[in-house]
Amino acid sequence: MALLEKKIARTKRKVFYSNFNLVKNIGIVWDASRTDDFAGLSRFYQKMLEKNIDVNMLGYFPGKYLPNQYTAIRYLTCIRKKEINFFYRPVSSETDTFINNRFDILIDLNFKKLFPLQYISSLTNAGFKVGLFDSETMNNPFDLMMEIKNPVDVENYLNQVVHYLEMINSETDKTVNN
Repeated sequence: MALLEKKIARTKRKVFYSNFNLVKNIGIVWDASRTDDFAGLSRFYQKMLEKNIDVNMLGYFPGKYLPNQYTAIRYLTCIRKKEINFFYRPVSSETDTFINNRFDILIDLNFKKLFPLQYISSLTNAGFKVGLFDSETMNNPFDLMMEIKNPVDVENYLNQVVHYLEMINSETDKTVNN
């Protein structure tokens, strides 16, 4: 954790969010061991696709072999245990690409607080980060935190995130009423 805190301290990120209608891409960090969540994630992907919002998901799957439903899906990349180093830090080109991508929004679905996913969420270059509220975590990386009762239903959580993001509108109204 100390290595991550040092890396976060060296990272410069400009927080930016103005309006959900201007969102072009969303990154999702997900605990892929929760295979039952995949159907809800797929429906969310379809909803965002209808709004012309690109969605990329990066999941962490601790097993040796990925479930069949996760393979050959272009919007989902899964890292496995073999792509985690001794310090539980993800070490793959896919992870580096995801972290360096300037997503408009990052949505964290790491409800078990798995360190490889915390690492990614903390270091990603997203303009606005959304995650689950946690009173125990001191240095969380989120700009907006959602408090939802356990067990968390991913599809409901994602709908709530979008609902609240749609309510936020930091753009000034430039029309003049004459």
